[in-house]
Amino acid sequence: MAFGSLIIFLMFLSRATTEELCPLHRSIDVLEGEYFFLCLPGSIQNILHNTTYTVTWFKESERKMNLIQKTHRLVISERYLEFWPVELGDLGNYAYRLSNGAYNVTSQKWSLNVLKRSKDHCFNTNHLSRQIEDAGRSFILKCSAVPHLKNVTIKWYKNCFIYDNANKEELIFLNLNIEDSGNYTCVVSLNHAGRTFNTTSTTELMVKSGTAEVVKLEIIGPENASVETQIGKEVMLNCTVFLGYTDAPNQTYLLFWAHRNINECSESTKEEHSVCEKKCDVFYLGNKKYVSTLLWIKKVKEEDLNYSYICFLKTTNKAQQKTFKLKKGNSPDLSPRVFTTGITMAVFILLFVVLLAVLCVIFRVDLVLFYRDVIGKDDTVGDGKEYDAFVSYLKDSITTNVEERKFALEILPRTLEEHFGYKLCIFERDVSPGGAVVDDVHSFIEKSRRLIIILSQNYISDRVMYELETGLHKALVERKIKIILIEYMVISDYNFLPKSLELLPSRRVVKWKEDKSLPLNSRFWKNLRYLMPAKASKSNKRNHNNSMSPISEEGTQVTAVCWESKTFL
Repeated sequence: MAFGSLIIFLMFLSRATTEELCPLHRSIDVLEGEYFFLCLPGSIQNILHNTTYTVTWFKESERKMNLIQKTHRLVISERYLEFWPVELGDLGNYAYRLSNGAYNVTSQKWSLNVLKRSKDHCFNTNHLSRQIEDAGRSFILKCSAVPHLKNVTIKWYKNCFIYDNANKEELIFLNLNIEDSGNYTCVVSLNHAGRTFNTTSTTELMVKSGTAEVVKLEIIGPENASVETQIGKEVMLNCTVFLGYTDAPNQTYLLFWAHRNINECSESTKEEHSVCEKKCDVFYLGNKKYVSTLLWIKKVKEEDLNYSYICFLKTTNKAQQKTFKLKKGNSPDLSPRVFTTGITMAVFILLFVVLLAVLCVIFRVDLVLFYRDVIGKDDTVGDGKEYDAFVSYLKDSITTNVEERKFALEILPRTLEEHFGYKLCIFERDVSPGGAVVDDVHSFIEKSRRLIIILSQNYISDRVMYELETGLHKALVERKIKIILIEYMVISDYNFLPKSLELLPSRRVVKWKEDKSLPLNSRFWKNLRYLMPAKASKSNKRNHNNSMSPISEEGTQVTAVCWESKTFL
């Protein structure tokens, strides 16, 4: 126990000799990002220089003291725990332990508080010391941030502006005066591992004025000031005077404006007079005292421009003045009301444009058809084609669906030809029997502007596959025709169709929905007309109703009746 008792005694004995270098106060404030160190009292190391002992450092976490390991940022030596630099996460309680193998002594617990750096100032207002001194005396201000290391550089700042860069640890004031008051920051720079680190300390020096010292009253700002304004606008001219410090004796002064027809501003006079003077207002900024007076020009006139408005300050010793002149400035910015109205209108216009774009996308087909009808657009003139579309559908090599046949031979041509003026080529209807089917199919597709393919589960035979492949070749390779697919019934499996059909745009597929698609104004006929070439509509000579009803095959009128060849591929 003798070793432990000796250590404790030496710690107590060393408090007075090492307090400056190794702070013994329990709570320490330090700024993040700066170099900082904790150290053992110097006398312990001096007396135990020839004694074998080790020093370990601990940080308290969850009420347990955890051993601190050495890293590139935390450097541990015999006496020091150094932070290169200190971080916000270093906040907490620290202690060290001395051990000679037989006895362990843990002592000196510090509470480390890491403060954030200020973005607006070179120091943190919570990380400074205050010093109050009387004016007229000498004073030495020491830099408390100087570390134990050598080869450091020191710069002094006053209120965050360079004050002295002579690399000295203290500032000497032979005769303090009021103007020496301010925040003095010493910045100590040191190098470690190829980088430069700083450590700082700030002292707020407050110099009290003595009875023999009289503060000089003066008007703030230059002697001549120019103020831009506009005719018809109001202007406030501010004349401010520094009166000294809060603890300085009051001085006699007179502050007033010199101008023609000046009246004191009040509720009864402010509407009657264009220029009036507001009463003096005393205010404080820190320990400094000011007084201000305002000249209110309610409505600037042409005659007020370039006229001198003079603010006078009279004291027992001298008189000062500051001259204001009005001049016509640039056009003023938009008023808040106009700006708000403009922004509101811009938002409404933007929403209207977005809504219009959405509506155009949704009703694209209707708008295109309306445009064609209004201008009478016709894309078929002069292109050398005979037919607007060649219709390919289920052939009778397989049992024919009666409804599908009626759609292909009656409903589709009756609507497109009689109501909308298109000319279709339907093999069973328009081709004379006895010819070569392959040549005829190729020839009629060549003469057509579109190839309409009516798809269903029954759409398969040698000839229709030839029609489809011929049309696909001309559409995808030769670029001579466009294909329109009519999905007559829901198809779950397209594997029986050529793979090249997948290259067609999905927008060229029109779905037939039975009774719902019969009316002339249904979505089916609009989409089909949109994909067909633009052509002037043919007047309905038979005065059909919008809702179409099926008619018998005998009642179907065709342009030319031909018989289908009995020879199939």
